[in-house]
Amino acid sequence: MAKGKVTFNEDICKGCALCTTVCPVNIVTMDTSKINIKGFHPATVFEMDKCIGCANCATICPDYVITVERF
Repeated sequence: MAKGKVTFNEDICKGCALCTTVCPVNIVTMDTSKINIKGFHPATVFEMDKCIGCANCATICPDYVITVERF
């Protein structure tokens, strides 16, 4: 199975949480321990080893916050 690595540009995330709704392995979440420069809780992945590299999160993001690498 493919693996992936998700990177978030947290400073431009507006906290819409769309990315959390499309992850098939449910690892994308909002980081309630942080507030970015826009005043929102940014999206993050806490269990990167479970990422399958599908890029659904990056595709749905309206602000191009997310980059997915597959390996």
